[in-house]
Amino acid sequence: MTATIGPYVHVYTPPSGNDRHTLLMLHGTGGDETDLLALGKMLAPTAGLLSPRGNVLENGAARFFRRLAEGVFDLPDLHQRTRDLAAFVRDAAARYGFDAGRVIAVGFSNGANIAASMLLSHPGLLQGAVLFRAMVPFQPAERLDLTGTLVFIGAGRADPLVAPASTEALAAMLRDAGADVTLTWQPVGHNLTNADVAAAQEWLQATETE
Repeated sequence: MTATIGPYVHVYTPPSGNDRHTLLMLHGTGGDETDLLALGKMLAPTAGLLSPRGNVLENGAARFFRRLAEGVFDLPDLHQRTRDLAAFVRDAAARYGFDAGRVIAVGFSNGANIAASMLLSHPGLLQGAVLFRAMVPFQPAERLDLTGTLVFIGAGRADPLVAPASTEALAAMLRDAGADVTLTWQPVGHNLTNADVAAAQEWLQATETE
């Protein structure tokens, strides 16, 4: 059942058992609030799921922020939408009562890029992030402190949209800020694979014990 907080239509499913984690599910271009729910259940069956719909339309396809061309982001819009999404997470934690200190973003493509933007813009908001097919969203003006932040990056060696150098640069940027980064590669393109999911599952299981 969908609900609305601020500018975001979303779905929320509470955690089960003793799990205190909530996965913030962020779809790719053309997805919606239901797009990654099955993935979330696969990655962490007992975690809560908070899944918003991007509120920017590109030729009718939902996104989380505007772009000027393929791989060229509208940075003022990206920064504003990132602030909006951060406020949404805080407001959702207040409404639903989940642990705001145990939120892990899971993003694919456009969703991964705004999750990366959240890490760089709001250090400490997210416990961690799973970034599938992400690139550097922007260059921070100041040095960040992401000590204690856990990040998994799933990349494709043959990705036509995200150059390996951009993935490596994102990983280096996050590590330089103190994040604990795990970077995995698959011999595929931009598509998500079972191997990506299995690697992220293993990483999340380790994270949930911390």
